[in-house]
Amino acid sequence: MKNTVFLDPSDNVVSSVIELKSGIEYEGVVAGQTIPRGHKMAMQPIKAGEPVLKYAQIIGFARTDIAAGEHVHTHNLEFRSVDQSYEFSSNLRAPSPVAGQDTFLGYRRETGKVGTRNYIAIITSVNCSATAARQIAAHFTPETLADYPNVDGVAAFVHGTGCGMAGDGDGFSALQRVMWGYARHPNVAGVLMVGLGCEMNQISWLLDAYGVKSGPLFQTMNIQEVAGLRKTIETGVAKIREMLPLANMAERTPCPASELTLALQCGGSDAWSGITANPALGYACDLLVAQGGTAVLSETPEVYGAEHLLTRRAATPEIGEKLINLIDWWEDYTRRNNGSMDNNPSPGNKKGGLTTILEKSLGAVAKGGTTTLNGVYKYAEPIRTRGFNFMDSPGYDPVSVTGQIASGCTIVAFTTGRGSTFGSKPAPSIKIASNTKMFDRLKEDMDVDAGTILSRGDSIETVGREIYQKILAVASGAPSKSEAQGLGDCEFVPWQIGAVM
Repeated sequence: MKNTVFLDPSDNVVSSVIELKSGIEYEGVVAGQTIPRGHKMAMQPIKAGEPVLKYAQIIGFARTDIAAGEHVHTHNLEFRSVDQSYEFSSNLRAPSPVAGQDTFLGYRRETGKVGTRNYIAIITSVNCSATAARQIAAHFTPETLADYPNVDGVAAFVHGTGCGMAGDGDGFSALQRVMWGYARHPNVAGVLMVGLGCEMNQISWLLDAYGVKSGPLFQTMNIQEVAGLRKTIETGVAKIREMLPLANMAERTPCPASELTLALQCGGSDAWSGITANPALGYACDLLVAQGGTAVLSETPEVYGAEHLLTRRAATPEIGEKLINLIDWWEDYTRRNNGSMDNNPSPGNKKGGLTTILEKSLGAVAKGGTTTLNGVYKYAEPIRTRGFNFMDSPGYDPVSVTGQIASGCTIVAFTTGRGSTFGSKPAPSIKIASNTKMFDRLKEDMDVDAGTILSRGDSIETVGREIYQKILAVASGAPSKSEAQGLGDCEFVPWQIGAVM
């Protein structure tokens, strides 16, 4: 195993694979002090104000003069906005041709969509009905569901908003897209919507907007109309009991991999995320796209500074411009809320060796592979184009994944370097570790060890194929590590945009 990773000949820093000891020579440069594992060492003198390069891209600027062998991190590397010169559609790559069609065992719905799970969802319109929804779901224990082996569970999707908000605008529209996306999700067989009755986010408005009619597998109710909490819980339990035999009739059948929609996500990243796990997931993304499948990158603040790499892959200039418009919106959004786009990386990211949002973003976009960017979508907007796409969202993982699932993602691939123990419903989440040390420590939570790219010398392609095969297996019903531990009931977090009134 090498002591350092030098990503490009034009870079002026390397990343340490082990803790580098002061006074010891590495790659022809003597370390000036002890440099933590995963952090950066200067390979040549860098004068104050000069750019620091990694991935052959600018990740920041020297705050002070930096000597060769010096530790490069937050104390001497600063973030500055970089004026990008955008190119559009200049790096278009078709997916590699495939010899045959891969398949998985999925649930084909009447809509033609294919699910990877078979849930009954209880969806709340407002925080005021959250307790009712949770108590209805709690009634349906594994023992209660034993007679319905094809039903994966009864899950309550509750949130902290739905009232005290404007009745139109970005926030209201986003919440309704999330509710609609979950209600019509391919992984959901039956739906019970529960409201209070007087909230701003009226269930009836959602039904009118999307032309939805109630039926055996789509029911609604309001606490005020049912006459209180206790009766609402009793009524809800009765309604779901009636749904269970119908939902249980669904069976898995062989379906082409082209029917999968994969959410690409990362959280708790470290310096290795952009070198091992994210590129390996990007390779798996390319394999899925080559099969005719769909992959969705998100977390707009975490492509900031790397968006120029995506505009080059945009199928049309108009698609690239949509992405730039999102970046402009986020710059304004953070400015008027007295924030900074460099608020990310988090303290954990920085401990793992990431210094600026530019460095994090350059690693994060690797999850999206190399094929053409076919669409750019609003938060929770239905994905209508196959292949590689982008959906606007914050970088906060639960909010981002909630939007991706609402947009139609049926499975989630989640890379992590620090050890994020995330899970989601109704779309299962596969966890991909960026380093073997963390994978070994959190074996109960991690599905794939991408750290073998460094620890064992495996290729990105080898690990990418392993991730792809894991996606097919989990899509076919094999439980992910997060599912096995019961995660996913508290990770439904719609993006709350706008004023709380």
